[in-house]
Amino acid sequence: MSHQPPKYQAITLRNFRKNALIQRHLSAEQMHAIEVVGNVLPFKVNNYVLDELIDWSNIPEDPIFQLTFPQKEMLAPHDFYLVEKALAENQSKAELTHTVNQIRLGLNPHPAGQMEHNVPLFQNTRLQGIQHKYRETVLFFPKQSQTCHAYCTFCFRWPQFVGMEGLKFAMQETGLLVDYLKANPKVSDVLFTGGDPMIMKANRMEAYLQPLLEKRIPNLINIRIGSKMLGYWPYKLISDPDADDMLRLFERVVKHGYQLSFMAHFNHGRELQTPAAQEAIRRIRNTGAVIRTQSPIMRHINDHPHVWRDMWKQQVRLGCIPYYMFIARDTGAQSYFAVPLERCHRIYREAYQQVGGLARTVRGPSMSADPGKVQILGTVNVGGEKLFNLRFIQSRNPDWVGQPFFARYDPRAIWLDELKPAFDQPNFFFEEPVEISQMN
Repeated sequence: MSHQPPKYQAITLRNFRKNALIQRHLSAEQMHAIEVVGNVLPFKVNNYVLDELIDWSNIPEDPIFQLTFPQKEMLAPHDFYLVEKALAENQSKAELTHTVNQIRLGLNPHPAGQMEHNVPLFQNTRLQGIQHKYRETVLFFPKQSQTCHAYCTFCFRWPQFVGMEGLKFAMQETGLLVDYLKANPKVSDVLFTGGDPMIMKANRMEAYLQPLLEKRIPNLINIRIGSKMLGYWPYKLISDPDADDMLRLFERVVKHGYQLSFMAHFNHGRELQTPAAQEAIRRIRNTGAVIRTQSPIMRHINDHPHVWRDMWKQQVRLGCIPYYMFIARDTGAQSYFAVPLERCHRIYREAYQQVGGLARTVRGPSMSADPGKVQILGTVNVGGEKLFNLRFIQSRNPDWVGQPFFARYDPRAIWLDELKPAFDQPNFFFEEPVEISQMN
C-alpha cells in the first residue's frame, strides 16, 4: 500500500484542546496560557508542525514550540490578567473584544511607519495593499494571502490576522499595481507578501502574476515571493492538488525573463531537516527560481551562534542563499524575544566566522526601523569611549545607504530608538522627516 501524503489540518484557538498530542504533552496551566494570550496575538499551527517539527520531549523549551505556541510571558502581567479576568467572567464578545483591542493597540501594531509613511497616494487613492518604503522595491499584499499555514509567535505582521478594523494591508487586483510600477520607473522589484502568498491556490497566484507577465513593465526586473511555506507546509509544492501547477507558474515567470526570488523564512535549522522541506526546496530550484533565506534572531528560539552556523551551512548545502539576519521588531511580543544589540552582533559574528564563503552572503544583524534597515557593525572605541558602529543597508533616503554612523554604547539597547547619538550630537543625521516623493 502506498503512503498517503498528509492533508493540511489547522489547529487554532477553537480546537487546540481537542488535539491528542497537545492533550498528552501540555499541562492545564500551559493550555490556559495559550487560550489567554491567543485571544490577543494570533494562534494557528498545523499537523505538519506538530508531527514533524516539534520535539515533544522538550516542552516548553523546544524552539519550534516557542515559535508557534503562545507563552504566558508574551503579554505583560497586567494585560494577561485583564484577558484572564474577562474570560473567567464570561464577558460578552463585545466586552472581550474591547479589552483585547486596547491591549493590541498598546503593542505597536504597525511599527517602522508602515501605516503613516509607507502607503503611497496614487491617482488620488491611498493604495492600502501596497507599501513603498525603499526606492527600488514595492511590497504588494494580495487580498487572498492574508493568512499563513501557521503563525509565528514573533510575527511583526500579526495585525493582518486579528480582524481589527483599519489594521490590514490588502488589495484585490494587480491593475493599480501595474499602473503604479509604470509611474515609478526606478522601481525594479516587487515583493509579494502577506500573510503568506503561498497560502493561495495556483490559479489565484496566476491571476496576480499574469498582469505583470503580460504588460512587460521595462523597469521591473525582480519578482519576489516572501513565504514561510517551506518551514510550515512544504507539501504545498509536493502533494497538494495544485503543486505542479504552482511550479509551472514559477517556470513561466522565469521564462518571461524575470528573476524570481523565493524569500524563504527559516527560523531554526530543524525546519530544513525534514524530507518534505528538502524536496520542496529542490522542486523550487528546478523551476529556475532562486531561494534566499532570512530570519530574525530571537531569544528562546535561535539566540546561539551554533544554531545560525548550522542553519546557514544546511541552507547552502540545499542550494539556498543566506540573505538576512534580522533583529526582532518593536511590536507584539518583542520583550519576550528581544536580544540586546551587542549580543545580536556577537552571535552573528561568531556564526559568520564558522561558515565558508558561500554562506557569507548573509547580512546582519539588521533592524528594519522607520528610517530603514540599520545594520549593527559592532562596537568600537573612539577617544576612550565605547560606541556602536552602524550603517544603513537600505533606507527611505537612498543617500543614507552605506553611510556609517555611531551611537553611544548601551548594553541593554534592543532597538534603534533606544540609542543616542555619539559625540554629544543632539540628533542622528536621519532624524528629519522624509517624504515618499523623495524616493521617486
